[in-house]
Amino acid sequence: MTATQAIATSGLPGAPAKKMPKAGVKNRKLLLTLNVVSVVAGILLWWALSLAGFRLPTPVAVVERAGELIASGTLLTDISASLTRVLIGFALGTLVAIPVGFLMGWYTVARGIIEPWVQFFRTIPPLAIIPLAIVLMGIGEEPKIFVIFLAAFFACVISTFQGVVNVDRTLINAARVLGSKDGGIFIRVVVPASTPFILVGMRVGLGASWSTLVAAELIAAQQGLGFRMQQAQIYYDLPTIFVGLITIGILGLLMDRILLFAERKLTGWQERR
Repeated sequence: MTATQAIATSGLPGAPAKKMPKAGVKNRKLLLTLNVVSVVAGILLWWALSLAGFRLPTPVAVVERAGELIASGTLLTDISASLTRVLIGFALGTLVAIPVGFLMGWYTVARGIIEPWVQFFRTIPPLAIIPLAIVLMGIGEEPKIFVIFLAAFFACVISTFQGVVNVDRTLINAARVLGSKDGGIFIRVVVPASTPFILVGMRVGLGASWSTLVAAELIAAQQGLGFRMQQAQIYYDLPTIFVGLITIGILGLLMDRILLFAERKLTGWQERR
């Protein structure tokens, strides 16, 4: 029996995913129902506060403003600009963070060289680098994407690193006893065991990317959800601000659910509540 076969049959990372029990399906249905109830309750509370005199636009006013922005093509243009920046920055940050995190976790020399710099720069908010990015890169798309890249990179690299160093030594020793070399152990044991950490880091990095977007679009942007909200703030256009906020929230939620779906597919061997 090979190391991979032994690990697969022992229920460790790399083993085939088991079918979700009926209790798990019921829990998911319950959660979905609670999600819907929570959203409806939140909208009703928002409506009640706006009618009670708080300086909030009603949901109807926001929907009407969204319809106007969609009809003029403004909202779709802003969504396209913002989504492009987030996707590029997030993708680049993740693609760089995963191998760097693996290097730091697997090789002591790499950890000693890289970790001090990662720990130092991750304490600096990406927004604080905006002035430097403008000086070095100008006022085009590059500085906007760069600060989003940093937000995604530091969230994902730390999570990947922790995933590697937290791999159960028993799994590694078992694979070694069964004849696996370092390369095989890394591919068959370390990578699967680190995948949940990587995906959590990606979800955190995605949230950081969206939160950085609005500030990034203050860098001489002419399109984008953050730019539109800034312009609306000048004219006290609350419905437009709410349209921007809700749009960012919906896009971020959809992207997070895609990552959550990928997490379920790639980590089916894990026991779940």
